[in-house]
Amino acid sequence: MAGHTERDFENAIEVGLLAGGGYHKGDPKAFDATTALFPADAIAFIRASQPTRWAELEAMLKDRTEATILDSLTKELATKGALGVLRHGFKCYGKQLRLAYFRPNSGMNPEAAARYAANRFTITRQVEFVSDVLKKPDGSKRRCILDVVLSVNGLPVVTAELKNPLTGQRAEDACAQYKKDRDGRDPLFRFKECALVHFAVDPDEVWMTTQLKGAETTFLPFNRGHNNGAGNPPVEGNWKTHYLWDEVLRADSLLDILQRFMHLEVTERTVPTSTGMRTIRKEAMIFPRYHQLDAVRKLVSHAGANGSGRNYLVQHSAGSGKSNTIAWLAHRLASLHDERDQKVFHSVIVITDRRVLDQQLQNTIYQFEHKMGVVEKIEEDTQQLAKALANGTPIIISTIQKFPFISQAIRTLEAKGTGVAIATRDKRFAVIVDEAHSSQSGETVSALKGILNKDGIADAIASQVGEEEDDDLSEEAKARIRKEMLQRGRQPNLSFFAFTATPKYKTKVVFDEPGPTGASPFHEYTMRQAIEEGFILDVLENYVTYKRFFGLVKQIEADPEVPKQKAAKALGQFLELHPVNIEQVVTVIIEHFRLKVMHELGGRAKAMVVTGSRLSAVKYKKAFDRYIRDKGYQGIRALVAFSGTVEDDDLPGASHTEVAMNDGLPERELPERFAGDDYRVLIVAEKYQTGFDQPLLQTMYVVKRLAGVQAVQTLSRLNRTAPGKSRVFVLDFKNEEDDIYKAFKPYYEATPIGEHVDPHKLNGLSHKLLQASVFTPDDLRAFSEVWFKGKRDHSGQDHKMMNAVLDRCVERFKGMEEPAQEEFRGQIGAFRSLYAFLSQVMPYHDEGLEQTYAFIRNLAAKLPLPGDGTKFTLDDDVALKYFRLQQVNEGAIDLSVGEADPLKGPSDVGTAGRKDTDVALSTLVGNLNERFGTSFTEADQLFFDQVRATAEHDEKIVEAAQANNLTNFSAYFGRILDDLFIQRMEGNDEIFSRVMSDPAFRKAAQDHLAKDVYERLRRDTAS
Repeated sequence: MAGHTERDFENAIEVGLLAGGGYHKGDPKAFDATTALFPADAIAFIRASQPTRWAELEAMLKDRTEATILDSLTKELATKGALGVLRHGFKCYGKQLRLAYFRPNSGMNPEAAARYAANRFTITRQVEFVSDVLKKPDGSKRRCILDVVLSVNGLPVVTAELKNPLTGQRAEDACAQYKKDRDGRDPLFRFKECALVHFAVDPDEVWMTTQLKGAETTFLPFNRGHNNGAGNPPVEGNWKTHYLWDEVLRADSLLDILQRFMHLEVTERTVPTSTGMRTIRKEAMIFPRYHQLDAVRKLVSHAGANGSGRNYLVQHSAGSGKSNTIAWLAHRLASLHDERDQKVFHSVIVITDRRVLDQQLQNTIYQFEHKMGVVEKIEEDTQQLAKALANGTPIIISTIQKFPFISQAIRTLEAKGTGVAIATRDKRFAVIVDEAHSSQSGETVSALKGILNKDGIADAIASQVGEEEDDDLSEEAKARIRKEMLQRGRQPNLSFFAFTATPKYKTKVVFDEPGPTGASPFHEYTMRQAIEEGFILDVLENYVTYKRFFGLVKQIEADPEVPKQKAAKALGQFLELHPVNIEQVVTVIIEHFRLKVMHELGGRAKAMVVTGSRLSAVKYKKAFDRYIRDKGYQGIRALVAFSGTVEDDDLPGASHTEVAMNDGLPERELPERFAGDDYRVLIVAEKYQTGFDQPLLQTMYVVKRLAGVQAVQTLSRLNRTAPGKSRVFVLDFKNEEDDIYKAFKPYYEATPIGEHVDPHKLNGLSHKLLQASVFTPDDLRAFSEVWFKGKRDHSGQDHKMMNAVLDRCVERFKGMEEPAQEEFRGQIGAFRSLYAFLSQVMPYHDEGLEQTYAFIRNLAAKLPLPGDGTKFTLDDDVALKYFRLQQVNEGAIDLSVGEADPLKGPSDVGTAGRKDTDVALSTLVGNLNERFGTSFTEADQLFFDQVRATAEHDEKIVEAAQANNLTNFSAYFGRILDDLFIQRMEGNDEIFSRVMSDPAFRKAAQDHLAKDVYERLRRDTAS
């Protein structure tokens, strides 16, 4: 009979680790429950690997040597922890002893190889001990038996409980066993001191924890993922979970994890108490999740084998633990050596805007290295960055914005007498980009490449002297053009490691090192897997959409012709900022928060209101505060976040700032104050919609149009997990469900991209630009001769000459017809976008295209604004006739169905901006009403009957009905209908409120009421 029990599963794992995993078979009887060690193995390792130290101690301690060493080891395990002892050793009678030898970063000499080989790994099955804590029902101590214990030189570092579904138990039963039948107070399970990770394993899944806390123990999945989701894929002829013992727990792999991955993560937060502020410290032992370990190892292995000059994309979802992955990768790359024992990278530069990342990197790497100066955060100025690069600091953390100013910083340091030289010849750099799509292109990353490959670019320029076809330019200008071109493309001494959850088309094409699928990304951890594994919440699971039904009325007698696009935008802004709209939305927001949200998460749940503009944020904050005050609600205070100063045309002379509206709260303190208990709602305009990590955010109210990556990043502020947070809400007042689905779908599983952009399209666009006759080849040459001088040599005369060239081109542009102007603008925009992208990936360089790119970037800034450059305003031409807010859908947006639309790249289509056409204001209003209005229902009739009755008793209306046909009467009736509505609305608040909130509303009130009133009055007259 084939074996299918837990013991057979256990046998197979043991055979795998003994046969090829580097382990020896351990004796369970050799385990000492008091010290939680295999003392004989520990002593044997120390004696064999450190004979000199052993002899010195034995000379002092005689027959007490073993007992004294074990006593010192046990005490230091209690104070320094198992990781500290494994990495840095322990002291006994003043002698430094090691409990493990790790693989050195560079090639091993014979002595190092011998020490490394002295490590002894054991797998011990059915380890038994009597618990000091757990009791049987009769009060006697409970006996515990562990399926598997893995030890390094006598120190247990891994435990595992195994289950087999064929006998009715799964990994979740092993998790329950750890929670109920294993106690963290027993020596073997003491946090940090002994076994560092505990696995619950069955043939299908693996779960892990690093701290046993009874029922509060948290197990995390340690699975490879399957079909872009959770779980593990089937394996031909093997168990799904074979990777655990065949790969991860092999002796060399486990020692690498202990040396370079595991670390203690410490977080602190300050909370108010009755006796004052108190700091709460939380410790967590971090063991890498499978995708983190896999990503770092594959990136390091590929970089070690292939050297620099590669661009990697790591597409890891929110909830992937990206900060730790970046820290581990930076540390490994900084010490990576190739097969010739040469450093692969001389420095690692981490590009990020996140403040928390630098401290996390420093804390994590200090645990590995135990020395300062390995990591330097550039927080002063660009001079600090220049010094760090010149000094060869192993890991440098900076923002991308500092690199364009390095040359200036070096000149400043020279003037101070503290000059530095950044030597890049034969130097290689790894650049890790946190949130790639915001840092992959443009002049800033070009400047970074130019600095980090300064000498290589200079050599390439020198080798090309005499190859140019354009002899009209000076050698200085030609050299500068070549430098600009060369630093845009891929640099042979730089490798980029780009991290993002939401790559754009350009990101996937630029960071193109192929992964398992044969295309970018190099490594992937999907949103679907993160959700299914419980690391983030599904923000689309409870998605409620509201629709605004409204009617607008033209107030003025005339019916002016207005520019359609500008007027439509103005009408949308008019509605968006109308007090009725804001008050209705604020009412829904506050009542929903009060009834559905504020009691979640133990009464600490928070919400974010995402508005469409800074002025909108100001008005929502005022309306929010006013509603809370009028209702007398407590515990729902709001903060607002927007940049700069906002002026409100409705309140001439009044201006608003974030600090003033938040009662003087400094901008930098807002995240910390919002994290406390004083404020529950944050109203934002273009702030805190990316990179803001607040786990207590439980609901989002959206009053802004969202699309694409922005929609994903904004709504993903909700997906962070927190104790007790099992669901989130989105109330969306602006977007359709289908639009949100299309935004999220490409990032839920695989991210497809469309066809690759053809570089030859640039030549066609360049030809079209010249054909427009706004500028000539002579203009290009004249401008380039000055522009491509060394920037520090630009004089006032140079600026005068460049502007003279641009000014005559602007005059030619002004002489064109408006359609031709718009076509030229579109072509300029298309060329700039296309060249900025393609210049990074083209296999060749074209000096003419580089000149054109530099020229049109400057020309575009000098072209007059479209139209007359003024903003179209409606003033008092239009009024809101009626408004109703109605919930139209509630439920989940299911991303598991359908196909994602491929991401599209930049195109050469830039022939013209869409021309604005004039349209009668009344037509535009009618079109909007037709789109957003509703039809009559019986529920509306009472209100309309009252309006009709008022009209029938108005002498002027009666006279108009008697003297006109229906068409003329309708025109007159339309002019006074608003007065009739206002009379009824102001006279009866209850009816007005009902009209504003009924399930359906009218679409053509004027026609309906006019006809009804006209026919009744004519009948009365006839009778």
